[in-house]
Amino acid sequence: MEQPQYLIDSNGVIDYLGNAFPLKGMDFMNKVIDSVPNVSVITKIEVLGFNALEEHYKLLTNFVDDATVLDLTGNIVDLTIEIRKKYKTKLPDAIIAATSLVYDLILITRNDSDFKNIATLKIFDPHKL
Repeated sequence: MEQPQYLIDSNGVIDYLGNAFPLKGMDFMNKVIDSVPNVSVITKIEVLGFNALEEHYKLLTNFVDDATVLDLTGNIVDLTIEIRKKYKTKLPDAIIAATSLVYDLILITRNDSDFKNIATLKIFDPHKL
């Protein structure tokens, strides 16, 4: 059976690098990270777009450099528009959700309330392990 594939939301990256997950959550995330993590271009923009101490910024940059960054495609743009219209979702969240759906990835996030209305989106929160 094929292993599930994941898309890590911005808060998942930050929580992982900050060791903020419970022990079982960190074990789970280590496995996800070991198999090359996937992030949306939005996550790259969000995690690298705020002012951090140089040592933290280097850690974030290294993570993003090691990840597969999924850029915007026509399919993601079209689905983002549908999600925004149907669910009134904020643009960054709609792009992340659309990316997850287009690539058939399970979204790792602690902000399940941002995505709960998108019925076809699969969400996983390692904080709940």
